[in-house]
Amino acid sequence: MIASYAPTQQVELNVLIYLLVCKFVYELIKNKFHEVIKIVSLDFNEIRQLLATIANTDIAELTLKSDDFEITVRKAVSFQPQEQFTSTMAGSGMIVSGSSVISTGTPASVPLTDTSGGLDIDKVTNVSHQSLSTSANNSKLLEIISPMVGTFYRASAPGESPFVEVGDCVRSDQTVCIIEAMKLMNEIEAEFSGQVMEVLVENGEPVEYGQPLMRINPD
Repeated sequence: MIASYAPTQQVELNVLIYLLVCKFVYELIKNKFHEVIKIVSLDFNEIRQLLATIANTDIAELTLKSDDFEITVRKAVSFQPQEQFTSTMAGSGMIVSGSSVISTGTPASVPLTDTSGGLDIDKVTNVSHQSLSTSANNSKLLEIISPMVGTFYRASAPGESPFVEVGDCVRSDQTVCIIEAMKLMNEIEAEFSGQVMEVLVENGEPVEYGQPLMRINPD
């Protein structure tokens, strides 16, 4: 049974969830403020459409699970980065905790779309294409790549310290950057431990799906 909310807000979401039921084998655990959906497969466009619909509902938290990924969506009720972010984020923003994809080759890309959302990136320190000299074979380096189209941010807010710097050691599941897409702040986590050898994208720069963000020398 799907959690009941105001009909005027839930019609579109109910239709989407019904279609997911028909297309995938899943288990829905119902809670008024936190729903968990177990799915077999879900492509990026379907995730993006579902998140856009959830943004207009009263759902406070939603978790999507599959064999390949797990995404938790939470309404960002306390996320107030700074004044230049407030005008575009306040009242409608959400934070998505997701996982990055590991790649050792050149990933495919999709057409880039404008997802800047009016964010003022001039206040954020731009540090990109940084590299750390190493004698290790580059073929041993692993890449953290973008799981979506959006805008790359190294820090949680203007003036804040970057999540990671070149030379830092990161652990598995540690947040290394944020990608803003459709006014959602997506925390990108490392899926392996190691040392940050290179940051490939400038702060505030648009990124494509599958685009390398950082190179890590794994432990």
